Amino acid sequence: MSNKHATNKILYLATVLLYSIINNVCANDLPDLGDVSQASISLHEERQLGLQIMSEIRTDSSYLDDTEITGYLTNLGNKLIAGSSEARPDQTFEFFSLTDPSVNAFALPGGFMGFNSGLIMTAQSESELAGVMAHEISHVTQKHLARMISTQKYSMATTLASLALAVLASRANSQAGAAVMAVTQATAIQLQLNFTRDHEKEADRIGLNVLINAGFDPRGMSTFFGRLQTIGRFQDNGAPSYLRTHPLTFERIADIDNRIQNTLYRQVPDSIDFRLVRAKLRASEGKARDAVMHFDANLRDKRYNDETVERYGLVNALLRDGDFVRASKELMLLYESPQPDSINKKSGNLYLGVPIRVERKALKSNAMIETLSARVKLSTGEIAEALDIYQAALQIYPQHRTLIYDYATALLRNGRKNAALKFLSQELLSAPNDARLYKLQAQSYEALGNNMLQHRAQAEVYFQQGDLHAAITQLETGLKTGDGDFYQMSGMEARLKKLREIAADGKKKIKFW
Repeated sequence: MSNKHATNKILYLATVLLYSIINNVCANDLPDLGDVSQASISLHEERQLGLQIMSEIRTDSSYLDDTEITGYLTNLGNKLIAGSSEARPDQTFEFFSLTDPSVNAFALPGGFMGFNSGLIMTAQSESELAGVMAHEISHVTQKHLARMISTQKYSMATTLASLALAVLASRANSQAGAAVMAVTQATAIQLQLNFTRDHEKEADRIGLNVLINAGFDPRGMSTFFGRLQTIGRFQDNGAPSYLRTHPLTFERIADIDNRIQNTLYRQVPDSIDFRLVRAKLRASEGKARDAVMHFDANLRDKRYNDETVERYGLVNALLRDGDFVRASKELMLLYESPQPDSINKKSGNLYLGVPIRVERKALKSNAMIETLSARVKLSTGEIAEALDIYQAALQIYPQHRTLIYDYATALLRNGRKNAALKFLSQELLSAPNDARLYKLQAQSYEALGNNMLQHRAQAEVYFQQGDLHAAITQLETGLKTGDGDFYQMSGMEARLKKLREIAADGKKKIKFW
């Protein structure tokens, strides 16, 4: 994206956000959040706030819509949350990533947490990445954002605008950032977003316990923060973004070191997923040909710790470069590469009662590699082989979201509409809140010519994304098609009534827009 285009987009979003928030929010009867006696906003209100901000972030070009990277961050986050005594059972967390080389991470209202690709690549161990994540999780569990919003002296509208704009502006270049600051007076607004020293120390203390309880090396937190301090001292354009929103002092690092001084040292190996995610991100950076040359050079000169990971990155880069024939050849070498921390698993010969045409000799014990393998087969037109890989891999990794999405998509694109719909219906039984499954279900109904159920599924997509108005509109439109039976229409009418009740109840509690 050019500097001029980035600047114009930020300016446009800034104007839309500011005017829509100020004009609509201020017109509603809102609690006076400057009143400390009302210094608590509910989890529902936080969630709605976060959903509105995320609706803007998801439309930005830097939003990384990669379900495997999101899945890895989610699994890592869930492991940390399980080790937190502060996390409430009704607290929702959602992790996502942005394609941005700057070293930054941030927590938003409603448990949404963003991690720039630059931060993931800067972390030299999984414990370092987990340390940052544990710190951010602690900001959420301690309701630091909610407490800041509740006790700040500025208007609710300004705070809402600043939360969205701070995320958007942080990804722009200096020219775009300056433009946003001129329009929104972001210098003053940013002061509201920065956590206080007490907040940061509390997040350090609680995050460190979370890190230890989850089985990671507690030194990962201080090591990463120390690396950021070093980077900040040698960067010409100032400190890393993370240090600007999370002021870091040597005293904080010393305090962390003191807390872990008596902790028994143990080496915690990085998971294979951590290494594969970093290789995948590296394959997506810059020009595709340059990424291919990077992995080729590492493999030629044996500059790697794990050949499997390096070849995984190379195959991803080759797919991105459009060299499908070589990608297929390199995939064979990937399967032949040693994997000291893996156990080969043989596939079965049935999946959901469907015979698998070609039995595979062995699977790498990692779902990300199997997903890549199937994508390579699809790229070379080996459709049956790709479907076989999906079916066999899903027997071993039935919860891997990307395998599920890719398999359903492959079925749809190759004319197996009914099989796709059956598969998706089964998956939705165990994951009824998965928006992407509903989106694929809507595509299946569309392919089958069932307009009413297509609208019903699309309504669930919008509902899961927090857009009640769009969900209600889809249900109303679907009912007008009249191409469903009595039971289907009754079910849609009941769902429509429920969503209208939720919308009415939400308006009584608080209106954000």
